[in-house]
Amino acid sequence: MKRVQRSLFVLVLAMVVVAAGASAKVATGTLAGTVVDAQGKPVAAAIVTIQTSDGRQPHAMRTDSKGRFEFKRFKAGQYDLHAQSNGNFSEWAKRISVRSNKTTSVTLRLPGSAE
Repeated sequence: MKRVQRSLFVLVLAMVVVAAGASAKVATGTLAGTVVDAQGKPVAAAIVTIQTSDGRQPHAMRTDSKGRFEFKRFKAGQYDLHAQSNGNFSEWAKRISVRSNKTTSVTLRLPGSAE
């Protein structure tokens, strides 16, 4: 009987661990936007860099032909980002919030001509 009780206890414990792991999914969101030049025109192939607000975990991508970018499935939290193209750098957009299951939009403006 003790062996059955011990086996049942181990089975229940395993189920609890699996259930806890399934419910511990990381909350993620999306940060999307557009890079524009000083005249407000979209900048294709600009490099957009994103990092946590404490300066860790940098990621970069290029904008599409319409100056758009999209960082998907980022852990909810605060991020800093900026863009660069042809020697022009945008200001850092600081503490942009990424929220669970939401898309946060931002526009980054490059000074000077992007051409």
